[in-house]
Amino acid sequence: MVKSYTGVVSQEEKNVRTEKLISDYMTTNVITFGPELSIYAAMQSLLKNRISGAPVVNEKNELVGVLSEGDCLKEIVKGKYHNELNIPGTVGDHMTQNVVTIESNMTILDAAHFFLNRRYRRFPVVKNGKLIGLLTQTDLMKAINGL
Repeated sequence: MVKSYTGVVSQEEKNVRTEKLISDYMTTNVITFGPELSIYAAMQSLLKNRISGAPVVNEKNELVGVLSEGDCLKEIVKGKYHNELNIPGTVGDHMTQNVVTIESNMTILDAAHFFLNRRYRRFPVVKNGKLIGLLTQTDLMKAINGL
């Protein structure tokens, strides 16, 4: 028997599909930096891995900040202004410390609202203060597309 899609979704199907959690869709193999890494090495890693930012964690895998392309660009502009080619300091010196995080038990639709209200492209996912993953807008689009 062939069942054709009519575009009508039962309430039971809606309940099951919207209950999916971001922990099912987040990236768990996340590139991270330690706060003591040189800012130059971190920039090279961002470029090499084609990513626009990365969480910064301490030795206990606790989230202590995020280093973004924007953080790096600020230092590049400052260096050019002072005619310096080498950007001094560590990731800890240049990272954003006040990081908005997201919890792994949030549903994908709640996470979509979270993204819309904060206008960030990615959020670190934490559990008990420790980084367990990263959720991007692309991850959410894939999850919602599968609804």
